[in-house]
Amino acid sequence: MFAERLLAVLTGERPVHWMLGQTIGDAYEQLVRLAPANPLRPSGTARRSRPVLRRCRSASPGPDVLEAYASIVTGARVQAMAFRLERGADRRWRCAAVELGPAAT
Repeated sequence: MFAERLLAVLTGERPVHWMLGQTIGDAYEQLVRLAPANPLRPSGTARRSRPVLRRCRSASPGPDVLEAYASIVTGARVQAMAFRLERGADRRWRCAAVELGPAAT
């Protein structure tokens, strides 16, 4: 579910401030820098296609921490997205980091 939320922000479907209560540390600033370019928005002939979350997996390197990666597909283009979720004292998961990989066709 969290990967879908990031996808909506990074395609320009949702504004960055939609993630305010769901980020901690530098993650919000990372989204502020990434989002204006809409890095996951389709381009060229793929513009009619909505990016699709093809696969999302996670690993837990420690208690209350999840590191996840996802592949995003738009037409023939595949792009990687990674993010880190941390559970706070209130037991809510929040994003602590976001990274995007280069697009491959």
